Amino acid sequence: MSAENSGGDIPRQQIVVGTRGSALALIQADIVAEALRGKHGTEIKIEIIRTKGDDSILSRDPRAGRKGLFTSELESALIERRIDVAVHSAKDLSSELKAGSAIAAVLPRGPVEDLLITKLPMRLESLPRSATIATGSVRRRRQVGWHRSDVNFVDLRGNVPTRLRKFAASDWDAIILARAGVERLSLSAPILQFEGQEFFAQVLSPQQFVPSGGQGVIALQTRAEKTTMASAVDHAPTHLCLRAEREFLRLLQGDCDLPVGALALSVNGQIDFGEQTAPQMASASGTDPERVAAQVFSKINAA
Repeated sequence: MSAENSGGDIPRQQIVVGTRGSALALIQADIVAEALRGKHGTEIKIEIIRTKGDDSILSRDPRAGRKGLFTSELESALIERRIDVAVHSAKDLSSELKAGSAIAAVLPRGPVEDLLITKLPMRLESLPRSATIATGSVRRRRQVGWHRSDVNFVDLRGNVPTRLRKFAASDWDAIILARAGVERLSLSAPILQFEGQEFFAQVLSPQQFVPSGGQGVIALQTRAEKTTMASAVDHAPTHLCLRAEREFLRLLQGDCDLPVGALALSVNGQIDFGEQTAPQMASASGTDPERVAAQVFSKINAA
């Protein structure tokens, strides 16, 4: 029995949560299911939806990092009423959601930083000259290049375990991963134990390596008329920051083809967009996330 009912917005029998089938996606779906169960006392069913990003051929395509590749099928399942809630890593969501849907809630934000993963205990500045770093992110390549113009890059795709396995079998010097995903898989810096292999992790400061918009955030997407079932678990400070980051990316028309980072913080009841993380760049603060994002965008355009 779906969460749909004719008598109101709160489900009476079952909420169907849709997710990708990767290990990280399933962990995040379990976190969401537990949060919903705690609020509603309702049976939660997890439905695995295969996405284009899970296709082995597409995962080798350089375009595979584009926003929407891991989310469009989940959004379709939502609109077609096959699921009630779609669970996403917020950084994978396009700044324009599918018509008739909304981000109804987000959970408290996890770590926002990126990690530099190496096979020996080294930092970015101590990597050998002309080192090879594997990453599929143009944002990460650009920011690393500002600090180490001598390094070389190779493309890296796939989920976190796949990337670690590829790294273990390669002669690369380092890879870069999101800290939140690594830690949700019970791997923790500074030493990661994975399938008998030991890796070392340097936490890259967000003051120097601005994360992707939405990084560390688990988002719950519902049909626009059914937001109440998820909104009970919403973490308002995180949601306001996410709204600012997503609006900024929308104004900038920034997807995974652009080297764009965005990080808003909740400070004393206000949204701090860049003032603490990157004061040398465009920044703004306030209580209205869309207005704050527009101010930052305007300053960038005027620069």
